[in-house]
Amino acid sequence: MYIDDEAHAIELAAAVSVVRSLVAESDEQAALQQQILDFCATHPDALYRTCLDGHLTGSALVVDPSRNATLLIHHAKLERWLQPGGHVDGNGDLAASALREALEEVGIEGLEVCEPAIDLDIHAIPERGDEPAHLHLDVRFLVIAPPDAAATINHESLDARWVTTEDAEQLIASDELRRLVDKGLAMSGSSDRLALLARRTA
Repeated sequence: MYIDDEAHAIELAAAVSVVRSLVAESDEQAALQQQILDFCATHPDALYRTCLDGHLTGSALVVDPSRNATLLIHHAKLERWLQPGGHVDGNGDLAASALREALEEVGIEGLEVCEPAIDLDIHAIPERGDEPAHLHLDVRFLVIAPPDAAATINHESLDARWVTTEDAEQLIASDELRRLVDKGLAMSGSSDRLALLARRTA
């Protein structure tokens, strides 16, 4: 699917700028950053789920600095504990997409998304029904919740739980999610690091 419409090109350029703005703190993150940029360069429809090779997604590590905890949801389809997130559906403002997904999936008002993104990941989504196997190129943002916020869930989740670093050992099944949680909780626990991030609400 080739998209040459000027509006779509502008949105993709905005998304590419977001990916470039992440400061890669490891060789692994730098390699993922380059892979995502290369994918966008060869897939003008990378913002759309109709891009069958894969597409950009936005996710949110929701943290409550007052209790040094992060919010994970038990995803119904994947049967795993994950951070909120999902498809961007043509929106090059990846931070806004991550914030929207967080609001829809955990129902907390007053969330603030921080920029730039804090983490990148590429993971394979298995074939399901008529949908072929494809990649999710995930751009991840720190999202700050109001103190003592209570989460609700929608139809996509079985449960939602605030977890600390110690609690997370029992729920996290992947190294990439452990990396994200550790990074986000370290940032949320440092007022100096949080002060360096731009914040905005929905």
